[in-house]
Amino acid sequence: MKVLILLLFPITILAQNKYGLMPVKLEEYKQSVKANPDNALINLEKVIPGVVLEIGYATTNNFTGGKIYNLPRAYARRPVAEALKKIQAELKPKGLGLKIFDGYRPYAATVKFYEVYRDTTYVASPYKGSRHNRGCALDLTLVDLKTGKELEMPTGWDSFKKEAWPSTPVADPKIRANRKLLIDTMEKYGFKVNSSEWWHFDFVGWQKFSVMDIDFEELEK
Repeated sequence: MKVLILLLFPITILAQNKYGLMPVKLEEYKQSVKANPDNALINLEKVIPGVVLEIGYATTNNFTGGKIYNLPRAYARRPVAEALKKIQAELKPKGLGLKIFDGYRPYAATVKFYEVYRDTTYVASPYKGSRHNRGCALDLTLVDLKTGKELEMPTGWDSFKKEAWPSTPVADPKIRANRKLLIDTMEKYGFKVNSSEWWHFDFVGWQKFSVMDIDFEELEK
């Protein structure tokens, strides 16, 4: 009997998680929040006044061509949400605000992305998980509060072009200034821009948080 258990156990693990990760599920997440309130995933729309959401993965308007989320939500860990709230407050006197394309992302979505497009320059490896899976990454841009329009940037969100890299030179001075304003403001409050996506920002200290695989519907129960 003992031999049988030893044979079956690794097969079960591999079947559950073919990339070798064991992401945090709902009950484990709840326990972690009780132990440390900073682990809580915060609904950004509820705590950041005037923030605009345009959750591309809740539509088919994304690189996969499919609808990944059932609900158009943006969540982030508590310290991340608090930093974003400060950023929004700093932008407001300038007539600007944040538009969020994506926040916390369940690990299952990262697996889907990788299996659709295996270039880890633009999608996270499921062997490691994404900073989005940790609730510590945001895809976002700036909008004009009066018009509601996005400030012009080098590319649109979700672009796989080299022009999306924040290090790529930009000839247009207005676009260059817009990108610089976004990056400088985010970095002032503890974020670092991704090397291949001007819109993607990781919260410094993301390593302290676990990869999670919890759907928005579960969070809202």
